Amino acid sequence: MQLAIVGLGRMGGNMARRLVARGHQVVGYSRTRATVEEYIPYGVAPAYTPQEVVQQLTPPRVVWFMYPAGEPTESAIFEFAPLLQAGDLIVNGANSFYKDSIRYAERLREYGLHFADVGVSGGVWGLENGYGLMAGGDPEVIARIEPILRDLAPAPDKGWVHVGPVGAGHYAKMIHNGIEYAIMQAYAEGFELLRRKEEFGIDLAAVAEAWRHGTVIRSWLLDLIAGFLKDDQRLSEIAPYVADSGEGRWTAHEAIDLGAPAPLMTLALHERFRSQDAEGFQYRFLAQLRNAFGGHAVKKLEHDSQP
Repeated sequence: MQLAIVGLGRMGGNMARRLVARGHQVVGYSRTRATVEEYIPYGVAPAYTPQEVVQQLTPPRVVWFMYPAGEPTESAIFEFAPLLQAGDLIVNGANSFYKDSIRYAERLREYGLHFADVGVSGGVWGLENGYGLMAGGDPEVIARIEPILRDLAPAPDKGWVHVGPVGAGHYAKMIHNGIEYAIMQAYAEGFELLRRKEEFGIDLAAVAEAWRHGTVIRSWLLDLIAGFLKDDQRLSEIAPYVADSGEGRWTAHEAIDLGAPAPLMTLALHERFRSQDAEGFQYRFLAQLRNAFGGHAVKKLEHDSQP
């Protein structure tokens, strides 16, 4: 197939490379010229303006967007929309909120344009291993991009799914990421317990490696854990700060809206909030409250005495 990928970051750029390697004609566009030119050696046809993207594609066109979710994606989609013609297809591969994708589709109908939302999982390993893909859109629209989905996925018949109508792809990706939060938190807590049992002198890397084989908790995430623990079991160079992406928050809101209990995913999100709190006011507050009612000792901060 012929398509354009708009946004050649870590995900979009590697997706373009994977598709070119499998025989697709890919036009690549990003906001900076230098980024576009990085992918020319891999066979990606360069475009330096939205107009050049459109000119290089034969109608009916497929333009796949891989910008960050929110304003960057929305601005890019509706910068391109007036340049396209009826029957062209826009694919949103960002981690967008599913209601945003539904809204984009409604606006794009005014231009006569088709729309699909595709949740993409796989991170920086997708180039080699393939991507997990969750597609939302009309059946005839998804059929149009099926050759792309089959070649981006780990295998033509594995790792991609047409979830349902527009919005369903990003809804599935949102829930996927909520589950991911909870699994990661469970691994983190488990390895913390192993590390703290100092009298056993547990080799965390050795345990992780053993757990990769035959256990019920083996997974690709555990493969990654075993890899980085071999290098540094104390993770001494890593700051204890964990960012949260939009999907974790959206999943928690969705659980509330649906009245569906999701305590593990929600708590995992709150643990990320905890890591981001540099002031630790809640813990200062609790320490002082224990002192107030029970006379419990309060640990004072050691301030630098130098002028």
